[in-house]
Amino acid sequence: MQQFDVVIVGAGPAGGQCARRLAQAGYRVLLAERYSSFVVNSFSSAGMPLAPLEQFQLPNWVVGSEWRKLAIVTSQAKGVWTAPNPVGVVLDFAKLRQFLAQAVQAAGGEVWLGCFYMHHQTTGDRTQVSFKCSGSDTPVTVETRILVDATGSARAVMYAKGDHQPDFLTGTGIEYLIEVSDRTYYTYAQTLTFLLGYRWMPKGYAWIFPMQPNQLKVGVGWLNAQHTTVKPTHPLNHYLKQLIQDYLHLEDYHVLDRHGSTLRYSRGLQDIYFKGNVVAIGDAVSTVNFLGGEGIRHGMLSADIAAVHIQRYLSGNSTDFAAYRQELHHIFLKDWKRSEALAMKKYLQDSDQLVDKVVAYLQPFSLEDVVDILFYYRFERLSKGLPTYLWRKLTSLLGQWRSP
Repeated sequence: MQQFDVVIVGAGPAGGQCARRLAQAGYRVLLAERYSSFVVNSFSSAGMPLAPLEQFQLPNWVVGSEWRKLAIVTSQAKGVWTAPNPVGVVLDFAKLRQFLAQAVQAAGGEVWLGCFYMHHQTTGDRTQVSFKCSGSDTPVTVETRILVDATGSARAVMYAKGDHQPDFLTGTGIEYLIEVSDRTYYTYAQTLTFLLGYRWMPKGYAWIFPMQPNQLKVGVGWLNAQHTTVKPTHPLNHYLKQLIQDYLHLEDYHVLDRHGSTLRYSRGLQDIYFKGNVVAIGDAVSTVNFLGGEGIRHGMLSADIAAVHIQRYLSGNSTDFAAYRQELHHIFLKDWKRSEALAMKKYLQDSDQLVDKVVAYLQPFSLEDVVDILFYYRFERLSKGLPTYLWRKLTSLLGQWRSP
């Protein structure tokens, strides 16, 4: 039976990053992934600011495109914010996971693709983990000192079948990668486009992200809860096709990939972070931001933090992972609670007219301000636009009062 210091189940961004850090620190690491290829189930839109490229030492070849514009489209309004130079990227999700796995192997770790986690059993300070790997009828069992759940919203390791789980909020999204003409591509190149409002996506939002030349990611997602006033009568896929036909006005395009997933998020971050020597990271502990559904850089950050605490445990400097949970709560909990409240209000309560006013309110902001609000959750910046917004409202009312 092979023995490891750490076995990580799930080679997404969090799992790959955790394995990378620990392998580079000299530990015997196994990174196990259920899919046989990183191209399969490339389920993330992967739009983000520039900073994570340097923060996580990511190479340029994992970047699908850069962006320097951000557009917000509602049922009756549109706003566009522009910067002279790129302020963010859209990652190629498959290449990102491939890079992390290659870094694990380069540091001496092992990567097993096509290996499905079955179960684990702990005796003393050792855990045996069993996998069903493609090409073999016999399960493979390994032994480890630490087991990491990086299976995302599935939480397949931390919760056995039948275990009590937190009360999750859920959101479902679907996305197409489409091939388009030069003209269509360059219309949306260098721009992240978000569509809000009842016309485009009740209970959620839609998006258009550029990838490599002649390729766009188009997607829609909503919260799986009832809106206070709107009762959508169409399935999710209807809104994706509407986005392509009524907004992009495409008739000649080719679908290169289809994927979708359901996010399960613990409100108030009530997930189980560890059980003995089993530790959860990434979406398995709700590091994805529920307001925008963005999770890659947050999951990778949780992996970096977990790697530090795992090393402390393995070296005998700690006996549990309470400090790991405390550190993640310190980083995420306050902003995530505010994001939860905004998501529930914006997607499940606000009228369409109020959603339209978002564009008018944000109009005086720079792109950097909007990025700070949307990607770094610096909601206090919203007060910056209040004087201009109130002045426009006042002058509009005065104009109506003076008109005959």
